[in-house]
Amino acid sequence: MSHLSPVPSGAPASGGTGTSTLADLLRQAARGDESAFARLYDETSARVFGLVLRVVRDRAQAEEVTQEVYLQVWRTASRYDETKGSALSWLMTLAHRRAVDRVRAAEAVSRQDTAYHRGSHQVDHDATAEAVEASMEARRVRSALAELTVVQREALELAYFGGYTHTEVATLLDLPVGTAKTRIRDGLIRLRDAMGVGS
Repeated sequence: MSHLSPVPSGAPASGGTGTSTLADLLRQAARGDESAFARLYDETSARVFGLVLRVVRDRAQAEEVTQEVYLQVWRTASRYDETKGSALSWLMTLAHRRAVDRVRAAEAVSRQDTAYHRGSHQVDHDATAEAVEASMEARRVRSALAELTVVQREALELAYFGGYTHTEVATLLDLPVGTAKTRIRDGLIRLRDAMGVGS
């Protein structure tokens, strides 16, 4: 595989490259076509890097995660299923997950350091109960997210986990702003219903 530039350059892909072209490039990359993979990288890396940077909030780490995302794309391009969403959405989902994993790993190290410095202090029962409750709540959210449609879930993940505005979500997913807002709103309604939260 060709070497990737460490920092994405240029503006995000726009008008000239539609999602069908990105899907074609993914299919060609899945067959080992390095030039197609390089084109895919050139067309999408600025957007992927932007999303990762928004999540990890550190440029050096964002560069590392972006490289990891494209290594994953090179290895798993054959898993892309066009019936489940656009090629760009698939890429952004991979990027978001890997960025979140990096943040969680950093938080885990920080918690371990904190626990070490606390020494042998006994864990407060209330803190344990809160941790269990938070874990249960996280499972409820994951379960509820699984009930959303693919398009609703990807829009919500970008808006609420990635921190993007409705306009930015629309740009990232190549949608009209109104459509992006509708997907986010409908996704929130379904999420609320799935979690049994009152209006």
